[in-house]
Amino acid sequence: MRSRPAPYNRAREFDFRPAVYSFADECTAVAGRMLAYMGCLALLAMAAVAAFNHLELDWTPAAAVKPGWTVADRSYPAFAVRHPDTAGITAAYEIQRHPAGGRKDVLRWMAEGRPVTELELYRLGGEALEDADIADVALRMDPSGLRETVGEGIIDSKFGPVALFGFADRRQDAKRCLGFTRSFEAANLRISGFSCQSEGLPARRAAVACMLDRLMLLTAGGEPKLAELFAHAELKRTGCASGPALSAVSSDWVTGAQNPLLRGSL
Repeated sequence: MRSRPAPYNRAREFDFRPAVYSFADECTAVAGRMLAYMGCLALLAMAAVAAFNHLELDWTPAAAVKPGWTVADRSYPAFAVRHPDTAGITAAYEIQRHPAGGRKDVLRWMAEGRPVTELELYRLGGEALEDADIADVALRMDPSGLRETVGEGIIDSKFGPVALFGFADRRQDAKRCLGFTRSFEAANLRISGFSCQSEGLPARRAAVACMLDRLMLLTAGGEPKLAELFAHAELKRTGCASGPALSAVSSDWVTGAQNPLLRGSL
């Protein structure tokens, strides 16, 4: 007797299809999530690049702080200088403090990564004043080493006469910077700095005079003698030229020891 073949069971044909379909759906979902994740990363990277391109970072190395002094980032500026000639110049304000109470407000103007003008206002505390005035400024003018200095005349300012000096080996000084220092014992203040702006010695002397003329006191910090000094100085403010006109300004023939100008006709 011939055996009958077992009937074809169509139900077995679909036993594994739900699992296959589920696996395919899961793969599709994972791939979609991966694409979304990578898209978010790409957007974040684009946003970071765009933000970085708009940042104005100052990569200029900060001046070295002498031992015993620390930079006071949370202190407020006490002085200001109106500096109209700011094309291509970056201004910086740094405050240094000494544990004995001394404070230095340093205003610095940079061009092409190098300081072209610097003004330091030093209020002495209980620390010992070790720096010689001219030697200290000369080292700030040229940090490569101490060089011999010579007098470059005297200018008149709202703080009174100010003596200028430069380097003796002028041929090696392409910028021909002029340094200055002035102490006020009653106000416990020393103003010093240098300037390398303008062309020619008369114009450079005038640039220093203009910087001192534009120096203002924002807060005396409870020091009445300091406030009195600036109050009297403001009464002597004469104003100065700026921009192209500054190059034509020269020192007075009496107070300018170098390149004197005679008044009147011979």
